[in-house]
Amino acid sequence: MPVEITKAMVLAAGRGTRMRSLTDETPKPLIKVKGRTLIDRILDKIAAYGITQGVVNVCYLGDQIKSALRQRTDIHLTFSEEETALETGGGVKKALPFLGENPFFVLNADPLWTEERPSLQDMADAFDQEQTDISLLLWPVERVFGHDGKGDYFLENGRPRRKRPDESGAPYVYAGAQILNPWIFADAPEGKFSLNLLYDKAEQAGRLAAVVGAGDWYHVGTPEALALAEKRLRE
Repeated sequence: MPVEITKAMVLAAGRGTRMRSLTDETPKPLIKVKGRTLIDRILDKIAAYGITQGVVNVCYLGDQIKSALRQRTDIHLTFSEEETALETGGGVKKALPFLGENPFFVLNADPLWTEERPSLQDMADAFDQEQTDISLLLWPVERVFGHDGKGDYFLENGRPRRKRPDESGAPYVYAGAQILNPWIFADAPEGKFSLNLLYDKAEQAGRLAAVVGAGDWYHVGTPEALALAEKRLRE
């Protein structure tokens, strides 16, 4: 049965070192593509889904992010401040008091995608919390731009499987959006850790799901990838 999701978190605490000098004085989520910041583009998708309450974690140059986002009136944002970046898993676990007891979206602040269908709606429609702990948004590698990897996941019998070290590639890239059941953090480590730990645990238990996006997806991780995204979107 589809789940009603009322809250979302955006991960915005990272340094963005691969952007080189572009992030020396500006946090990566505030880098603009075609005149609009990356994090505003993500929040636009969250607001379009219908969510009015969100959480953003901040660390590196966090005051700039807080100042830039306070002008939004379509979504009420709470900021989870980290003295040192806690990575993806630690960041979400710290913010749990703001996210409630029901499944919620978590999105990276920096992916950029065009849509043939609303991806967040597709994810919510397919999420069955009785059978699923985590659902990932995946994207076909042939429609991914600016990404230097070779894919992260296979889909087997309707469930995602992470690429093994001995496999040279996989047909789907993790697209930076997910739905999480909050109870997965009950036995999670304290402090800094990656959400990959919980993905693998859910996969082993048969409780990891995925939805495949439709459109073009941009990994804006380097100045070159930023220029490519800008060029393609203008075209």
